Amino acid sequence: MDNRKLKNLLYEQVARIGKAVSSPIRLELLEILCQGDKSVEQLARATDISVKLASAHLKALKAARLVESQRHGKHIHYRLADPQVADLWVALRDSAEARLTSLQAAMKDLVAHPDELAPVSGKALLAQARRGEIVVIDVRPESEYRTAHLPHARSIPLTELRARLGDLPKGKPVVAYCRGPFCLMAKEAVALLNKKGFKATRFELGVAEWRASGLPLASDA
Repeated sequence: MDNRKLKNLLYEQVARIGKAVSSPIRLELLEILCQGDKSVEQLARATDISVKLASAHLKALKAARLVESQRHGKHIHYRLADPQVADLWVALRDSAEARLTSLQAAMKDLVAHPDELAPVSGKALLAQARRGEIVVIDVRPESEYRTAHLPHARSIPLTELRARLGDLPKGKPVVAYCRGPFCLMAKEAVALLNKKGFKATRFELGVAEWRASGLPLASDA
């Protein structure tokens, strides 16, 4: 093989990754799979698409070796092929936000009030939670919490939050987080908590971003 053909082959192989992540739905599927393994049916519901279409997108991600699948009874479950895939998603999204003004504008639209976001770094949040100065709640589904969560965080899924308000001390700030900057569950949780008299903010990072920052994660798995 001559040098030109060899170089073409090398770039073609890297381009397979680019093609695999060129779909908005596939990117959302990767973000969800950063939280833990899911069945095709769960992924279809989470992205509001049919099971057939979800399967097609997942097969494209699998062909690029970004995800793996395993059968559990009648259901096919998918998971990330490697933690580096989560790092790829975080790096890609961060690069897009740094360069695309339209994405920057959309991100600003996610913030209803200037004081909605927790004004702390990951390390500061970890230190405050360790000292008991704040209550950190994970509002993702409990199965995702068990797979991996921020240290010292409590699992209170958004679907259970209204019924479990009594579990939270009103005299202490509450910080809610979910799947990452694009996730809206923590935003909904903060709106509810503040309406009920809590002092609540949301933390933009999820477990994928937390891990990519070099911070430790906890697991109940």
